[in-house]
Amino acid sequence: MFVRVLQWLGFVVLCNGVGFASAMVANEPMFYERLVRPGWAPPPTVFGPVWTILYTLMGTATWIVWARTRGAIRHQAMTIFAIQLALNFGWTPVFFGLHLLGASIFVIVAVLIAVVVMLVTYARRVRWAGLLIVPLALWVAFATALNVALWWLNR
Repeated sequence: MFVRVLQWLGFVVLCNGVGFASAMVANEPMFYERLVRPGWAPPPTVFGPVWTILYTLMGTATWIVWARTRGAIRHQAMTIFAIQLALNFGWTPVFFGLHLLGASIFVIVAVLIAVVVMLVTYARRVRWAGLLIVPLALWVAFATALNVALWWLNR
């Protein structure tokens, strides 16, 4: 049991660590506040807690799939997870670090596609692991719409 808890914790720490590292690479919190934002844009204080929850759900879902699969099936699922996590990592520096709102749309659309592929892959292996990815998919879809709106309002 202790080993399983450590394995789960490893996946959760990995996901949250990647999110934290991405935020540190592009550490310019005032950039978002200076942008013209749509009325439905959340305040900056919302993003940290939401992403912590989403990364924790992602880590949990990934651990479940990792623990309940073997061989080629596990390899495929973990490859999709790694691609999604890398794309997710890449969006923050493009948006916040380089201030490339237009280019960040392409990155976040790739993230959204990767999240949906991960969701479907996980759901096919362990149904409720896929369900744990649904909030991430919804948030990234919302973030994609927000990214497009921010680009449009600040072009």
